[in-house]
Amino acid sequence: MTTTRSTAVLLSLCAAGLLVAGLAAEEHAIETGTHRFEEVADGVYFVSGTGAMVTRSNAMVVVTEEDVLVVDSHITPAAARALIEGIERITDNPIRTLVNTHFHYDHAHGNQAFGPDVRVVGHEYTRRKMATAPLEEHTFKGSSERDRLALEELRAALETASDWEREDLETQISIQAAHVESTAEIDPAPPDTTLAEKMSFFSGGREIELHFLGRAHTGGDVVVYLPAERLVFTGDMMLGGPPWPGDGWVNEWPATLERLKQLDFDLILPGHGPYFRDRKLIDHVQAFHRELWEVVSGLHAEGVSAEDAVERIDLSHHAENLPPARVRVDLRGVQRMYMVLDGTAN
Repeated sequence: MTTTRSTAVLLSLCAAGLLVAGLAAEEHAIETGTHRFEEVADGVYFVSGTGAMVTRSNAMVVVTEEDVLVVDSHITPAAARALIEGIERITDNPIRTLVNTHFHYDHAHGNQAFGPDVRVVGHEYTRRKMATAPLEEHTFKGSSERDRLALEELRAALETASDWEREDLETQISIQAAHVESTAEIDPAPPDTTLAEKMSFFSGGREIELHFLGRAHTGGDVVVYLPAERLVFTGDMMLGGPPWPGDGWVNEWPATLERLKQLDFDLILPGHGPYFRDRKLIDHVQAFHRELWEVVSGLHAEGVSAEDAVERIDLSHHAENLPPARVRVDLRGVQRMYMVLDGTAN
């Protein structure tokens, strides 16, 4: 397999959400053409993509006796519509509330598909980000460019592909092309209801809490906590390893995670990757962020450029407790930490 070919396959798998292996097989699951709905508690579904389209992030669906609450709307209106169609396979109850865990495009750019009758809830910071110039955010622009280049790479690979490779490549191209085309439809819809610290819903006999525990992955991360079910959906604040820090507050992240640990839960549903029950992972991510901030702060104080700092940072020893790919720090993450240190981050 050539480098081009392997890169394309990996990108396609990651973008389509296929890296969710390891979900508990004993749990009840419903699979549509585009989504897998895994019932992790009575009426609570952890939703991931099947790979038939680019969804990019996980979602959560909470069905009450009266209605439905959805957490995160995926990367495009097309992906959100497929999510909504899947929910109709589960329940006839109307979707009345959509929660955005944060403003990033892959979690909130499907909002418009839910329509004007669905209340969209998020942190005050999330609304501010999405109500200003969300299509100019570096996360969205960078992803859109990478998606376009990936499509070009796949098409170039098809020109020299062997017969046995063509069918797989053509499938990947179809998925990626549909995704690139669907981004043109995005008209970001910011939350119309906001919280500063906490909000609770009492619907159909179920209690659902939203908590802002402090800045971490962004300035407005919200976790969705179901106390009776003892589970929490953390968005990108807490994954199975250190999340990307390019819009983050690494200096505050460990304290935010410490407040997360004060909630009484057994199950963590993250914004990407499989769910997990090992709370020790929170400790390991805290330790990683503490050392990362210490190292970067020291290099910044020495006057080392962000570009040179990336080459000098080695936190590979954290791979003993965290996924190796997660303990690497890219330039955008260091640049963001430099902005925080310079007081120019927002």
